[in-house]
Amino acid sequence: MKRNSARLVSEQPLSMEEDLFIRPQRLDEFIGQAKVINKLSMFIKAAKARGEPLDHTLFCGPPGLGKTTLAGVVAREMGGELKTTTGPAISRTGDLAAILSSLKPKDVFFIDEIHRLSPQVEEILYSAMEDFFLNIIIGKGPMARSIRLTLPKFTLIGATTKPTLLSAPLRGRFGIIEQLEYYSVDELAEIVIRGASVLSIAIEEREAALEIAKRSRGTPRVALRLLKRVRDIAEAQKKERVDLRIAKRALDILGIDDEGIDEQERRLLSVLIELFGGGPVGLSTLAAAMSEEERTVEEIYEPFLLRNGLLERTKVGRIATKKAYERLGLPYFKGTREGEENLHLF
Repeated sequence: MKRNSARLVSEQPLSMEEDLFIRPQRLDEFIGQAKVINKLSMFIKAAKARGEPLDHTLFCGPPGLGKTTLAGVVAREMGGELKTTTGPAISRTGDLAAILSSLKPKDVFFIDEIHRLSPQVEEILYSAMEDFFLNIIIGKGPMARSIRLTLPKFTLIGATTKPTLLSAPLRGRFGIIEQLEYYSVDELAEIVIRGASVLSIAIEEREAALEIAKRSRGTPRVALRLLKRVRDIAEAQKKERVDLRIAKRALDILGIDDEGIDEQERRLLSVLIELFGGGPVGLSTLAAAMSEEERTVEEIYEPFLLRNGLLERTKVGRIATKKAYERLGLPYFKGTREGEENLHLF
């Protein structure tokens, strides 16, 4: 069975070592998200002039667009430290209390996947966000007592890929809510050029960087991962510089086509078209035909195909679009064959 961890276009985070070197440190170093950066710059300037922490901030958007990076940038701009965790990691109220009690004034507390906080932990967070205090219960039963712990004024930054799963009370406590968008090819090319400079990769800047950017799915994390793999292939072939020809050859070897579609996604389209006549076909049937788990197909392979108009999710199942047929070089027949509409729904 194929695993997502092996995918070059995976939106999983880069390694800690890569992060330390490649992430921008200041707002003026951040490439892309111009509207968000401009607003944050004004909000931070105003907060610093008042001697107050930045309002609690929520960043929404798909993985790999820079939510964690922006949290680190905000911490540095405000003159504090960044403390990070994830929603699933805070399983008990005591875990949250331990982190909050360690904060100092101006610190930024970053919670990734904040939509996955448990209701009990979320309740404790409300008073910390609004009034900067924490009620800690000591003991059990009749002997239990509450201690009020005053917290330093800090900024909570939450990140979520699924803002609709956030409860209304939690969402309402964020003073700043920003939606991050996918990056343009030109912005990604700049990120590739900057990454090549930081990693000491000799690259023919514009053309080669643009080729990598075109296949990066609008996501900086993917662009940087592809850059590193292109470098590896260039070195293996004893090439001193990454030029356009080498970049194209390397990306073809990696199985990433000129729209950023990888081998697993092409395989999904091939199975859908060649085995099931283009659909409609149910998720469980499609996953079984691919020897994959349903969740892997739905959450890992399908999103990019849906975003690029290659796949449709309908009430009766998955359907390959005309664009999918063209992408695979197959003849397109509009509609499903008569009498086969419901053969593959389960």
